[in-house]
Amino acid sequence: MKYFIQLLCILSIFSCADWKDKPEEELSVKAKRIHESVITIDTHDDINVKNFTDSVNYTQRLETQVNLPKMTEGGLDVAWLIVYTGQDSLNAAGYQRGEENAMAKFEAIHRLCEEIAPDQIGLALSSEDVRNLHKAGKKVAMIGVENAYPMGVDLANIEKYQKLGARYVSLSHNGHSQFSDSNTGEADSLWLYNGLSHLGKKAVNELNRVGIMIDVSHPSKEAMIQMISLSKAPIIASHSSARALCDHSRNLDDEQLLLLKENGGVVQTVAFSSYLNTEKDNAHSAYMKDLYKQVADSLGLSWYERSQFRSLTKEQQGEFMENYPKVMAIGKELAAARTDIPQAVNVSDFVDHIDYMVELIGIDHVGISSDFDGGGGIEGWSDASETLNVTTELVKRGYSEEDIAKLWGENLLRVLDEVQAVAREMAMN
Repeated sequence: MKYFIQLLCILSIFSCADWKDKPEEELSVKAKRIHESVITIDTHDDINVKNFTDSVNYTQRLETQVNLPKMTEGGLDVAWLIVYTGQDSLNAAGYQRGEENAMAKFEAIHRLCEEIAPDQIGLALSSEDVRNLHKAGKKVAMIGVENAYPMGVDLANIEKYQKLGARYVSLSHNGHSQFSDSNTGEADSLWLYNGLSHLGKKAVNELNRVGIMIDVSHPSKEAMIQMISLSKAPIIASHSSARALCDHSRNLDDEQLLLLKENGGVVQTVAFSSYLNTEKDNAHSAYMKDLYKQVADSLGLSWYERSQFRSLTKEQQGEFMENYPKVMAIGKELAAARTDIPQAVNVSDFVDHIDYMVELIGIDHVGISSDFDGGGGIEGWSDASETLNVTTELVKRGYSEEDIAKLWGENLLRVLDEVQAVAREMAMN
């Protein structure tokens, strides 16, 4: 009898050990199942046109944070590829240079979907396209325009961009445009319009008319308030986080978030370290800055900080865009083996912002973005291959499959549907 009791005790210990291990195992299995069942959409991924050629392109596992192999590895279904143009002079010559840059990026995205890899990825213009391409087993590209600056002063260009596939547009970037003040005006309190220009107010109506979502991630707070008051359709913040948790002008404060909720829009939480936790980012960035410089020097490459980008010559900017991912990849590999490195901003910090905004404005108004290849990327979600880690953290925090589906894309697709419905209504009136 004594031995029988001892045996029961031993079995009980093993049973308890199994029980303790099981929740972790179930968490990863559950996260993977949910991740594979929902449509995962990242609303902001920058591009370099040099990666859209016959010899170098997204079918290869490039050093870029986003490409088709990394999307497949991480289970990222939809990437919004960005037609980004830096702010330049508000004159005809500047607009011309901007247009050339924008057209090259539109052409690159179309080339990927129509010539380079039409069997692997398709360009979506609607939520129906997204669902059909996903069902067919393809990755999905969508197009966002970061800065309307290259449109010049001709509002007909809004419809032109819509026909080229643009489905969201930001009226400014880092610097005041002909349409709107930028959030960067907070640094010196110098504004051109105290919100939107007269042209910018007209642009809101035109964006509504052609069915393009209005993106408020870069414009000033006053410009955002004016856009919401003028827009007949919901708006989005394609890559911003919560200012209450990280006081950066690129983030949205509580007043802005509540306005966004009232408008029916969505804020796409961004995995950009300095917009998530400034203190951690500053300490880690200072360490990495020195490391990247060492890597660049060892390779014989010129190295510039991202903050210097606008002051560089066109040739230097091209050199930066080519060398940046290479130096970053080597630097991160070296950092992984070090023990003295300050803790980096990570997926937990990222989901803290999701938690905060969900609590404030509700699950129907929050989404996800990375700003990959444009400065985004955090520990645990450093490129598209690690996308599952975000879902795992959401599961860990108790979000349901329905919640996670909304965060990963259903909220964004709902807004796109509503914006396009408004366009149809306007066409009938």
